[in-house]
Amino acid sequence: MAATDSNQIEEEFIEAKSNWELEKLYIDLASTKGKALTPVEKKFLRGLLCGYSPAEIATIVYQSRSSSTVRVYLSNGLYKYIEELLSNQIEHSVKVKNWSRVTHLLEKAGYKKGRLQLQPAINPKKTLQEPETDLVKIKSTQIQDWGEAIDVSVFHGRKTELAKIQKWIVQERCRLVLVLGMVGIGKTAFSVKLAQEIQDQFQYVIWRSLRLAPSLEEILNQLIKTLSPQPETKIAKTIESKISQLIDCLRSSRCLIVLDHFDSILNSSDEYVQVENHTNYTTTTSIKNTSSISLLSQIQYSQGYEMYGELIRRVGELQHQSCLILTSREKTSEIAALEGDQLPVHSLKLNGLNEQEGILVIKDKSLIGVSKETSKLLFDWYAGNPLFLKLIASAIQELFFGNINEFIEQKIVVFGDIRASLAQQFNRLSQLEKHILYLLTVKQDLVSVKELQQHNIPGLSPRLSQRLILESIELLQRRSLIEKASPTLIERQASSFCLSHVLREYIIEHLIEENFKLSEE
Repeated sequence: MAATDSNQIEEEFIEAKSNWELEKLYIDLASTKGKALTPVEKKFLRGLLCGYSPAEIATIVYQSRSSSTVRVYLSNGLYKYIEELLSNQIEHSVKVKNWSRVTHLLEKAGYKKGRLQLQPAINPKKTLQEPETDLVKIKSTQIQDWGEAIDVSVFHGRKTELAKIQKWIVQERCRLVLVLGMVGIGKTAFSVKLAQEIQDQFQYVIWRSLRLAPSLEEILNQLIKTLSPQPETKIAKTIESKISQLIDCLRSSRCLIVLDHFDSILNSSDEYVQVENHTNYTTTTSIKNTSSISLLSQIQYSQGYEMYGELIRRVGELQHQSCLILTSREKTSEIAALEGDQLPVHSLKLNGLNEQEGILVIKDKSLIGVSKETSKLLFDWYAGNPLFLKLIASAIQELFFGNINEFIEQKIVVFGDIRASLAQQFNRLSQLEKHILYLLTVKQDLVSVKELQQHNIPGLSPRLSQRLILESIELLQRRSLIEKASPTLIERQASSFCLSHVLREYIIEHLIEENFKLSEE
């Protein structure tokens, strides 16, 4: 190869020299291989160390989306050399299961500049985990910033959900995880508990609440200042540049960032259609006479917060070795487009606690007359929602001197803070979304998509399109307000939906109040 061609190859991905002990790695891999690495092997190695996937390397080097050539070089050469090199160092078999594991393994072996030397020289076997996982824990997190994270020393259940997300993050190296759920379901406590349990896998752990809707610029400034390898690093001026600067930090270090209450920066944007005469539903549902009705209330960012969507997109799409966790009542379109079983973006919807876990929450309040039957009744009423169970237990203490039986005799499920919480989420909905919830409430059996499409909204002609019905159902699911019915309960339809008991009770009371207002007009 001509000298000029060789120099050109050496110039590609040269930024890897800034963060990695390249020459030492070249020599050690050459010793394992039995001869020097070729210029192409060095180039592909540098590409991996810069955080690029084989497809991205192919695009940069060959201006082609086809990564077959790069993958062959890696599988038949570099991966084998790295596996043998690291296996010899720790005296145990190491496997490069996918390209994204290369930087993780080499960093743990001490080839990264200015980072923790996580592998002791005297007894390297102490850093090993079980052979089947090939995961090495970071023994000492460099920086932890928990912000206003709540105390979760008393935390019930969620073992299955915690294990599932831990697998996504630790083993599958997910870049973005959304924890979704309706108000009160315990997303904040879950995010803190999750971060505590996996903190030793990261060099940086940062937990932030978006409850007060801080600007993206404020959040980015905090994150970059904490994660920058050099304290004197200057923070970029534009939002776009700051996002790029954060991505660089996520590539150079293994970081865990949690943004709680992501829905605080979301809003609803209604789409309207003209209507004529409105009549009452046979199901007692009615709509006031108006000139238009909101059909869809899209989940969008509040004004001034739109660039959060760009942050989410880039964290989910670009290659890095870190993880961003979001908690929200609603799922944005960016996340819906990015997530997938085989993709590095996942979402998990938290449902209510199971019966045993929910009863423990009730027992924590030391109520009078607690029995298996009364505890189960409260659990069923509030669908295992931990916040609602805590609120109702406190109300029983304050209003009924802690006597659970006296409260049950009232047969009032929704009131006080529980009602206010449900109203806040319900009021974000469009008329069409509310209409679907009304149908799901008044029908005793499960309602399928097909059945919903057969119902017409009074005053709208012709019948609403299937598109609008499907989009509304999708939005209600993204808002964590409807659930897919258990397959074991469905015989005629596999696509049926249902409501929790507490939400059903709220909607019934809402319908009664609305009809009462109409009768007075």
